[in-house]
Amino acid sequence: MKISNPTARIGEEIATKYLQNKGYQIIERNFRKGYGEIDIVTTYQNKILVFVEVKTRKTTNFGDPLEAITYSKLKTLTKTAEFYKAIHKNLPERLRIDAVSILLDSENSVKKIEHIENISPF
Repeated sequence: MKISNPTARIGEEIATKYLQNKGYQIIERNFRKGYGEIDIVTTYQNKILVFVEVKTRKTTNFGDPLEAITYSKLKTLTKTAEFYKAIHKNLPERLRIDAVSILLDSENSVKKIEHIENISPF
């Protein structure tokens, strides 16, 4: 799926590389089901299926990027993740949702990156 927001697109590229450097294996990006989307689907150590929500900002004028993950967004992520797992039976049984927060400077270089594991218990 094409991401129309250029900041989001840059953030997802950065998050993908960051996760790969930490040993995550990327399975899919921008999985969409009518009611929701998962930015990155990955496995960690071939034991955990991880769904990653990426939030990218250039300023904190409207809060930290992680503050954009609301209760409603988390419910939608969980529902979409459960659907994904249901149609991909061959993936690890252990599931979790992570968040990657990226703050960019005016040149689109990373000022801060934060990876929070397990933001929503299944």
